[in-house]
Amino acid sequence: MTLDIDSIDKLLHNGVRDNVYPGAVWAIGDAIGTKANGAIGLLDPTRPDQPMRLDTVFDIASLTKILAVWASIGTLVEDGKLQLNEPLVNLWPEVTGHPLSEVTAHQLLTHTAGLPLRANLKNLYGTDAQDIRDGVLHEALHRPPGEAVEYTDRAALILGYLAEYLSGQRLDQVAETRIWRPLGMTETSFGPLPGHYAVRSAPTELNDEAGIHLKGTAHDFSARLLNGVCGIAGVFSVLEDLATFLRYMLDPTVAQEQPGFGPDWVAKSLQIHTGRLTPERGLFWHPAAGTVPATDDVWVHYGFTGTGMWISPSKNHWAVLLTNKLYYTRDREPLTAVRNAFRAEAFL
Repeated sequence: MTLDIDSIDKLLHNGVRDNVYPGAVWAIGDAIGTKANGAIGLLDPTRPDQPMRLDTVFDIASLTKILAVWASIGTLVEDGKLQLNEPLVNLWPEVTGHPLSEVTAHQLLTHTAGLPLRANLKNLYGTDAQDIRDGVLHEALHRPPGEAVEYTDRAALILGYLAEYLSGQRLDQVAETRIWRPLGMTETSFGPLPGHYAVRSAPTELNDEAGIHLKGTAHDFSARLLNGVCGIAGVFSVLEDLATFLRYMLDPTVAQEQPGFGPDWVAKSLQIHTGRLTPERGLFWHPAAGTVPATDDVWVHYGFTGTGMWISPSKNHWAVLLTNKLYYTRDREPLTAVRNAFRAEAFL
């Protein structure tokens, strides 16, 4: 592994200078450990006395889909409780008689289930958790399953509900007992965070009602609506815990205990499962921009707050970039350029 630390440092400092994000932390490593890391900028641009730190807590947003949902589904598959290509109606009485009944977990994981693209749960179903669940599980499909790849948060929400049903535990409990605790990820949890922990959290977007930037509370409205725990978003974590998770994906022997998923689930997930459909997808992972999985095996998942992590089994290599770009804007484009440049540096 050859890393140009000065080039990475300049790239990320330029992002602070250009107001892409207030600050960032990053790490690059392999199955053995972290090879390089750094912290740049500030937690809050109005507080020059609060630098971004390697142990800053981030709202990881859609990385929840990997750390909680994808990992929990993997435990169920490897426990023999879930067959990915089985229609959900054969596993889950709650969807009997509804359009979702013939959808499979495989289609949910590849975003080919034909789910409605709308995701504003409050406007669609109100604020009661059971009404939201009923609405999501019983609504008509947007199109026939298997016809197109269309990303929607609903896939993770449904898979989270499925994991809860098959395990008999809440999603946060499944993730904690089967994934995070065995891996020693002691600073990963669903929010909202307790006050002493929230102090270390990077602020995200401005909450218009409170007039302050969210800090220790999930930016995602659906997660807040569901008391912080759902498949879409809501998890908070730190750089070291994400590095541990990715190291385990490359080498399961790094686990302190035996987590619920292993190398078979990782290998199955980091393959193209969408055939001729585009964009190409694995199981909740997708090829990094500008790469071709057959020759440049780099897989990625992003979070809307400004987080991202990459992994390449063939290169024995992983990378994490955590920012709080949402402090400034919901626009993805400025950060997209930084992410692509960072990935290029990390996987030279």
